[in-house]
Amino acid sequence: MTDEPVDLDGHRGMAAQRETELRRDELHRFRSDQMAMQLRQEKLEELLLAAPARTWPEVATAALYLLQILATTPAGLDDRRRRLIALTIDDLARLSEQQGSPM
Repeated sequence: MTDEPVDLDGHRGMAAQRETELRRDELHRFRSDQMAMQLRQEKLEELLLAAPARTWPEVATAALYLLQILATTPAGLDDRRRRLIALTIDDLARLSEQQGSPM
């Protein structure tokens, strides 16, 4: 037994090597996108925490953000809660539009 890593790519055909590279590139892009999204979320949260909301649309924006986070948790995946989240998001959008301020 040796401590040298085995080069599995060298044992694959050209098509298999290309498919492996495509999967690796896709995984890299996915991770980069995830990191960028996390940074955007952190910036949004900093803005939401910076000062209290001054208008109902600002409150609706914060509530929508929190509902979207809740929707991705195990508690938010419950069918009844998913329907409640969807209805609440629709209500926020409708009421914001009635006030002339889209979310």
